[in-house]
Amino acid sequence: MLTWHVHGNYLYYLSQARHEFFLVTLPGHPPGHAGRTGSLPWGANVHEVPAAEVSAGEFDCVLYQSRRHWDEDRLRWLSPAQRSLPAIYLEHDPPQQHPTATRHPAADSDARIVHVTHFNALMWDNGQARTHVIEHGVLVPPEARYTGERDAGIVVVNHLRERGRRLGCDVYESVRGRVPLTLVGMGSTALGGCGEKPNLELPAFMSGFRFFFNPIRYTSLGLSVLEAMTVGLPVVALATTEMATVIRNGENGYADTNVERLVEVMHELIADPALARRWGEAARACASTRFSIGRFAADWERLIVDAAREG
Repeated sequence: MLTWHVHGNYLYYLSQARHEFFLVTLPGHPPGHAGRTGSLPWGANVHEVPAAEVSAGEFDCVLYQSRRHWDEDRLRWLSPAQRSLPAIYLEHDPPQQHPTATRHPAADSDARIVHVTHFNALMWDNGQARTHVIEHGVLVPPEARYTGERDAGIVVVNHLRERGRRLGCDVYESVRGRVPLTLVGMGSTALGGCGEKPNLELPAFMSGFRFFFNPIRYTSLGLSVLEAMTVGLPVVALATTEMATVIRNGENGYADTNVERLVEVMHELIADPALARRWGEAARACASTRFSIGRFAADWERLIVDAAREG
């Protein structure tokens, strides 16, 4: 499988599938062509291939993960024969232009489109393309388990200030004035946060907080939410996008479009650690079934085999 390093944690989880993955790289490993970089423990089935050498390689299929790689790299680095290989376009996000009237870039091709949530698949105009949904699967260190001793919530969003209202920067700033919150992620120090945490250290860091707060209005279902649930944190979130199908109010967390109600729930969790623990245990049970790494890897293994057989 020829592919690219777009989202590190997702790629690491994808590499749990029993296939060989070859990552297109450029000198200096810039974003989008990073290869086996970062703090993740890449397995022996993850390889790098310099972009200039891609056309000489032999692959069974190609997994695109961004518009840039589909529009540019496909034409620049792949040979004509490689461009005719079975192709999968993994779409990580809902439409960023018009939410319901945006045509997917692979809609008029022979590629299969894979969405990571049913909400995303619903919102994109996929045309006549064969469309699949493979929900996330996550893997956290086994020692990362909920303790919840801190009377505060944790928020995990990268570059929240720059990404603005869509990612809920205004919601976060409004709520943090009334509820103790710690922001984690790239660029978070600009908003008084504690910066980025290494991938494998984040679950243990989250474990001490009473709850996880997701202020995001419109994006895909975040891996950090599911990692927090796997650790055992209850989730408080805006009831938007796929989140509305994951959080069951009063059971594994609380989701609402009324921010004032969410603030009330956060105060309830801070005042009642036993309630937070009960919700967190239910969150962990949900994540361990619906978002298990075993189910995720098996779904991808089947799809890759089916796609490769087309060639």
